[in-house]
Amino acid sequence: MTRVEDFQELRPLLFAIAYRILGSVSEAEDAVQEAWLRYEGSPTQPESPKAFLSATVTRISIDVLRSARVRREAYVGPWFPEPLLTDPYQDPERSAELSDSLSMAALILLERLSPLERAVFVLREVFAFSYREIAAAVERSEAACRQLAVQARRHMDAGRPRFEADRRAREQLAGRFFHAMREGDVTGLQELLAADVQLVNDGAGKIGSTIPLFGVAKVARVLSVAVPPFAQIGAVLEAHEVNGQPGAIIRDRDGHIFNVWTLDILDGRIQTIRSIVNPDKLAHLGPVADAHAVIREKKQTRRDQQTP
Repeated sequence: MTRVEDFQELRPLLFAIAYRILGSVSEAEDAVQEAWLRYEGSPTQPESPKAFLSATVTRISIDVLRSARVRREAYVGPWFPEPLLTDPYQDPERSAELSDSLSMAALILLERLSPLERAVFVLREVFAFSYREIAAAVERSEAACRQLAVQARRHMDAGRPRFEADRRAREQLAGRFFHAMREGDVTGLQELLAADVQLVNDGAGKIGSTIPLFGVAKVARVLSVAVPPFAQIGAVLEAHEVNGQPGAIIRDRDGHIFNVWTLDILDGRIQTIRSIVNPDKLAHLGPVADAHAVIREKKQTRRDQQTP
């Protein structure tokens, strides 16, 4: 095959590696493109295009992550990865494992690791690279990589997220949840939420609260009041898988993206609801709504309804 054909065949894997290391769609795409430029510019044809490209995209991602971590430390409010609607890397035999490693909960947990630990963990635990391959990718000895893997697993095991194993059950529960939200059904929402459920918003301090809500009563009440008015101004809530887990996209009347939700579901209850409304994290999904304008219109509609 030509270099172009090699790269196109490996591109889904390269993006999957970069996204899990970086938690950013745009940065992962840039890392993959830079890996291609280095591959294209290599004076000799690498013996293994997969080894060369995966090592290259890993090193690029580590460098990007080191600079990104400084920005994330100064981020206002909770930081979530950029939402991913579909994972281009498909492996039917490992689809459940891959979707769990793609989840918001798993990617947020990966933030606890150093860039090197994160890269080693992703290559080893998610994509089953050998320690020899990992050592070449991160430019460390195999022994050092084994130690990094042990440290990373220790951190990850301490808070490893668990999800409802039955995909159909997750989808059905999510469907009931979004229906109850649209209807403003407090009782229906309470029946679906875990007692210690949390609702967390990533708006970068630009849109919405930066303070998470906890507890079934409070979260159900807020959702039942906050969501239905959006429908009255033409907004639409679309159920959609997000990062391998049940979620939804809220669009304004023009079809522009206002918000993305993800749900963590376990033991027949919703454990965590994450709302991503920071427009900078939604742009890769399509046209983004003017969130402030949408919120102003929603509030005005509610005031008009309450006026005698």
